Amino acid sequence: MLTTYGWSRGLQRDFEPFAARGLAPARVIVQQRGLYRLIAESGETPARLSGRFQHEADDGGHPVVGDWVAIQAEDGFALIQGLVPRRTAFLRREAGTGHGVQVAAANVDVALLTLSLNGDLNLRRLERYLAATYESGAAPVVVLTKADACAAVAGAVSQVEAVAGEAPVIAVSAPSGAGLAALADQLEPRRTAVLLGSSGVGKSTLVNALAGEALMATSAIRESDERGRHTTTHRELIALPSGALILDTPGMRELGLIDAQAGVAAVFSGIEGEVEALAEACRFKDCGHAAEPGCAVQAALADGRLDAARFESWKKLQREIAHERLKDDPLARKAEQREWIAVMKSARAHMKDKRRIE
Repeated sequence: MLTTYGWSRGLQRDFEPFAARGLAPARVIVQQRGLYRLIAESGETPARLSGRFQHEADDGGHPVVGDWVAIQAEDGFALIQGLVPRRTAFLRREAGTGHGVQVAAANVDVALLTLSLNGDLNLRRLERYLAATYESGAAPVVVLTKADACAAVAGAVSQVEAVAGEAPVIAVSAPSGAGLAALADQLEPRRTAVLLGSSGVGKSTLVNALAGEALMATSAIRESDERGRHTTTHRELIALPSGALILDTPGMRELGLIDAQAGVAAVFSGIEGEVEALAEACRFKDCGHAAEPGCAVQAALADGRLDAARFESWKKLQREIAHERLKDDPLARKAEQREWIAVMKSARAHMKDKRRIE
């Protein structure tokens, strides 16, 4: 049973410290309101966290769907005593708070980044999902749903491919079955895929199409803005008939990146290379490529040699990551505050000198 859900020799090695304590391995397949359902060697079992583990776990250290855990049987429940080290993890800030780390999915091999072709095709959001995927350690596949509702599929695919880089881009239609075979080829037995995307892009419909039966609830999109309602309210790991595993998640319109510099660099490697080459011709060696005179980067943006939308998106994500780093690093935050105070003092002194001269 565990092998069916992805158990491997590597995981067996990682589990050895727990085995020495007499604990057994299991994988989280459902997490909902603090309750868990696991797959253990004996089959499915409900579970809860042990009191000690619940209070001692680090931020983001509680199990989520996809996690492997160490359990102890207790009165018909499995008591979760520990978390096996994650191979991959999608991290984000808790929605609406800006504080705390939320693990959206764990131990994922492939991320199906799902966008709809019915009017909600957002390339900037795709860049975020790609950066988070590369940072997590999973491989991205871009899935464009509702191809039957788009009159210019080929053009949309070309737009997405320009952003997606080496990630495969697959347009699908669940009602007609178009593209489903190509998508199924990306899913391998005992490997885990996660569906990431906003509400209404058709993630649950896609799961049902791949499974060949209605496993997940679905609903129609709103006609007013072509956006969907939340139908998936919890995360669930599903074994497909092919032997592949797929994790459906609630829609996420917000995806705040945490320490994702490497992921952003992977998504924008082309832009970074162009900017570095252009910067050689800037008038100033320390040019910030903003409003400085003689900036070759700004000149390239003005005449269209450099994609302005991609450049601005890259800079925005870099600023966001820098801001997130300051949140988590008190020393860096204090250093920035000291630098800002010094700048303000210098500016005030300059104004005083100017008034004296006048």
